[in-house]
Amino acid sequence: MFRYEHVCFEAFGYALPEHVVTSAQIERELAPVYGRFGLHQGRLELMTGIKERRFWDEDELPSEGSTRAGRAALDNAGVGPEQIECLMHTSVSRDFLEPATAAVVHDKLSLPGKSILYDISNACLGFVNGIFCLANMIELGQVKRGLIVAGESSRQLVRTTIDQLVSRASKITRRELKAAFASLTIGSGAVGLVMAHESVSQSGHQLVGGVVGTATEHHHLCRGSADTGFGSGAAMTMTTDAETLLVGGCALAAETWADFRREMNWHNGDIDRTYCHQVGEAHRDRLYASIGLDPARDFSTYPFLGNVGSVSLPITMAMGVEQDPPRRGARIAMLGIGSGLCSVMAGLRW
Repeated sequence: MFRYEHVCFEAFGYALPEHVVTSAQIERELAPVYGRFGLHQGRLELMTGIKERRFWDEDELPSEGSTRAGRAALDNAGVGPEQIECLMHTSVSRDFLEPATAAVVHDKLSLPGKSILYDISNACLGFVNGIFCLANMIELGQVKRGLIVAGESSRQLVRTTIDQLVSRASKITRRELKAAFASLTIGSGAVGLVMAHESVSQSGHQLVGGVVGTATEHHHLCRGSADTGFGSGAAMTMTTDAETLLVGGCALAAETWADFRREMNWHNGDIDRTYCHQVGEAHRDRLYASIGLDPARDFSTYPFLGNVGSVSLPITMAMGVEQDPPRRGARIAMLGIGSGLCSVMAGLRW
């Protein structure tokens, strides 16, 4: 259990790629595969609710989106780069294995030479893990302000998945197609968040606490290829047992949510807003049914962003509070879940 008295969210910032790729476009490329199995066009959107996702330029590295999102967060918070004492880069996507991609973002943002920096990676939960790591430093008085960023890039994964499916259209099995299907939902984007000690906070949006849950017996249900970095040109792949992952993930979410309510002493009726990791329509609906919350309190981005990995939950919250600002004092729950399986849930009083 994590509990905080002095930690605040100052401001989010985000960046979106210009290239929009629709599910219909992807399915047109998959026509040979669809034809073999008698699948109808529109299946991808029908099953996931994802109409489109976005890609960065082909040669754009994760640090570039992260830098833009970080700069936007600083501007929105009214904080100068010289005031940031810690930087965490928290996405699955990294420029390379070494050095930390955080070092690249640190340089591009002209952050202080004495600021702490490092990468955190934990599938779709890296950013939320980063929130707790930074919050611990702030609560302990080690830093006054910090910045968390993440930049996910999906172009290589989606492109490789399509190419491999089409090249093996005459041989691929239905099971192999199902294992690759989730890879077609992945999108690109970047997000940043400035956090601060209450003594220097300009927002007063308090992080109250949170909980963590794991079910690592399911670690094999979603597997990516070896980490070779984005500059190597190596093909990226991912296999997912989506149906089993959905069942196991929602079961873990229900357990974690029960712990969250108990530790925070919050009840379902106390929650004003929820923001969850965005996988797709079926996952969103099943998640809320599992924890007994009304999905009407949710703000969704999956229809136009797809699943943006570690960026998904924070960018959804960033857009949600931007488009419909919560009232002062509203209770907000962040519902994070990622392959592994791991779940992290955080509570804020806005």
